Amino acid sequence: MNNLELIQAKILNRKKLENQLAVWRFKDKKIVFTNGCFDLLHLGHIDYLSKAKDQGDVLIVGVNTDASVQRLKGENRPVTDEISRSTIMASLQFVSAVVLFDEDTPYDLIQQVQPDVLVKGSDYKPEDIVGYDVVKAKGGEIVTIDFLKGYATTGIIEKLKSE
Repeated sequence: MNNLELIQAKILNRKKLENQLAVWRFKDKKIVFTNGCFDLLHLGHIDYLSKAKDQGDVLIVGVNTDASVQRLKGENRPVTDEISRSTIMASLQFVSAVVLFDEDTPYDLIQQVQPDVLVKGSDYKPEDIVGYDVVKAKGGEIVTIDFLKGYATTGIIEKLKSE
């Protein structure tokens, strides 16, 4: 396998995810899950994701499909298509797996993953995080991470528009 194929192998459909989860659980790995659009990946994303990975052994990242991003962010988004966003995400060494999801929230994906740790940004109250009930019911933990100040995709897009 070449490097790109190794990266793309980390992008899993739901069936492959199920198989990989069984392997990780057999090896007693602590599974961390987070999600987002991750349009125009920037230093704030890298900081957030690396801190998410620090919470366990395996980091699974749910990435919104293009259709999902459009519904959530508007017709001019995403700037970067889902194949690019998921491949870039999978190229990060601390990301163990990437799974695209088409729903507006990752609730179904969280139910499938059953993570030990659910991570979101500190702009959320833990009890308001989608999947809180799933993770708490299994005795897992919810972790919120502060964002790196000055880094936001919307701000980057606005800056590009003004130039």
